[in-house]
Amino acid sequence: MIGHRSLPAICADLAAAVLRLDGPASTRNQRAVVDRVPLADQAELGAGLVKLRPALADVALGNGGFLATLAAGLIEMGADPLPVLDVLVDRVAGGLEAAAQFGLLADQLGDDVAAPTSVDEYRALRERLVAAAPSAGLSVEEAGAITQAWFSVNDWIPSLLVPLQQKRCRRALPERDRLTAATIAMAEHAEDAPWLLGLLRVLDDEPLRVVHRESGRVFEMTMSGVGDNIQLHILLADVLIGEGRVDGEAPDPAWVAAARDGLMIPEGGVRTQFDLTDAAGDPIWGEGRPADIPVADGRRVIVVSAPSYSRSYNIGRQYPMMVPELAVDRELPEDEAKAWTTRLS
Repeated sequence: MIGHRSLPAICADLAAAVLRLDGPASTRNQRAVVDRVPLADQAELGAGLVKLRPALADVALGNGGFLATLAAGLIEMGADPLPVLDVLVDRVAGGLEAAAQFGLLADQLGDDVAAPTSVDEYRALRERLVAAAPSAGLSVEEAGAITQAWFSVNDWIPSLLVPLQQKRCRRALPERDRLTAATIAMAEHAEDAPWLLGLLRVLDDEPLRVVHRESGRVFEMTMSGVGDNIQLHILLADVLIGEGRVDGEAPDPAWVAAARDGLMIPEGGVRTQFDLTDAAGDPIWGEGRPADIPVADGRRVIVVSAPSYSRSYNIGRQYPMMVPELAVDRELPEDEAKAWTTRLS
């Protein structure tokens, strides 16, 4: 019986069924995967994911969204994503690149084009593509691939949103520049593309220089896995005020948990404890990202000072599974710190 088989065996059968376009067998094996996953340990989950690799690589983009979702689910449950990360990057980047060309067809197809949900609708769209392709300077096959990507690539993006919340996957990410460019091109058109772009901009093992304006104390820190500057605000307040390095009102433990690995939206939201500026004196806005903070002398510089007014937000972090790191490496000696603070605006 299929329900008693190991996850790798089921996933191998699912991949084979997908590649031979066997719908009933695909459905049976997909259900069997869902039934088996709660019983599988991390090693079995990883082995099952590897068995999906051939189908993830070769399935038509429009037919593979469910498989990409299944891969994301296995990774979320504990499967090692590294053996399939290159395939997922290639499929998502290629899909985004193709979808970005949809503008070439849009005028010829008209405003009422929609993803087909039946054989008849597919045939009708195919006829429109055959008619529109020459005017767009495309072959019918190119026009079909572009249209398929436009309607389906967003279904593939979560297969990267899950693994890229892991530091080791961000560090091992292949084709980062290609994927980033493709994601930017579709950021306004694919619903999940901005979330992917946010993860691609996350800094890891990033050196910071943090200056506390009121006391003149300067700290060198290392940061990883911080999704936005609201989260960074809370983490800075925790390591500076909460750990007794500077004076001030310590952040509520619920806010710190929301910024780290606890409930993301605590009751009453979160509040920031500082004004943040860069070395030039320009504000570091909570809605921005750490990657936006300018570098000075090899480190991003953050000047923290008492808040000019209270700022409240609903959520402590953007990515639920991404655990941040913010470590204080050293405090600069008084003379070195004074030399630094005199340079600031």
